[in-house]
Amino acid sequence: MLSFENDYSCTATPEIIARIDEIARNQYQGYGADEICDMAKDKIRKACACPDAEIFFLVGGTQTNQTVIDSITPQYAGVVAADTGHVNVHEAGAIEFTGHKVLTLPHHNGKIDAHELDEYCATFYGDANYTHMVFPGCVYISQATEYGTLYTLAELEALREVCTKYDMPLFIDGARLGYALTATGNDVTLEDIARIADVFYIGGTKVGAMFGEAVVFTHGNMPEHFLTLVKQHGALLAKGWLLGVQFDTLFTDDLYTRIARRANAAADRIRRVLVERGYTLTFDAPTNQIFITLDNETSQRLQRDVRLGFMEKADDTHTVMRICTSWSTTDEQVERLIALL
Repeated sequence: MLSFENDYSCTATPEIIARIDEIARNQYQGYGADEICDMAKDKIRKACACPDAEIFFLVGGTQTNQTVIDSITPQYAGVVAADTGHVNVHEAGAIEFTGHKVLTLPHHNGKIDAHELDEYCATFYGDANYTHMVFPGCVYISQATEYGTLYTLAELEALREVCTKYDMPLFIDGARLGYALTATGNDVTLEDIARIADVFYIGGTKVGAMFGEAVVFTHGNMPEHFLTLVKQHGALLAKGWLLGVQFDTLFTDDLYTRIARRANAAADRIRRVLVERGYTLTFDAPTNQIFITLDNETSQRLQRDVRLGFMEKADDTHTVMRICTSWSTTDEQVERLIALL
């Protein structure tokens, strides 16, 4: 069965598998206090051009979002996100489980608008009863977004300005950051992300790692006793070096961007053929996620031979499906999919 269901179906890049095998019989300190994690952190700081960044390795995306948002958001406040944001739609109420409400803004191709965020906050603080309401305590966005679209540098800087105005930390979910940074037309660098965000994470689970996300607090602003907070969330991995070795490998010889660029190239090839053959692209997105609106008959026909990701029903006769490439997508798999199209 051909699979374009997601970007985390394969175990890990051969380079990571080899490195884990290489260190398998070594002994290290636990909980990330080891020399491999230290090496990985140094490489990430250098890649971000952010020498005072504080970095912590966590296992998965939902775990990371919950832990970070809970640690940076006052107990009386919520997190502002797009109504399509992962924390609002596909995390089973993990944020609300910590006592923080997700405060939604309408999305525009997966993105929130800085002017609308400003208006939302101004309206909140303009209400004489705002102390009886859930404060906007931080802002969450994804790069790339849940629909594979990208914030431009100007859009990120505008959001930064509003967050500064209302004293809200800006948190960027980078589960697919590698695909965003290497997409055609992207004008945002990793250094820009580190400069603009208060905290972000570099996704590994969906970009070549076996598992793992690298949380980056950009200016020495990691919450006090963050390790303890991580443990309270059940998120502290005893064998922390297994996370460190993966990111040390991904940030050696530009592996992270090389494998992400390859996935985007495969998606670009598929996207061109979809347009040529008259398929309807739901969103104009340049990354490894391709969203197509299919009539149900075509959707069912394709899924006899290829796994696709289900997104949502468009109407009674059409469904939005996702084609997702990854670091492991081969030219042969792309050609087989094109033949099915």
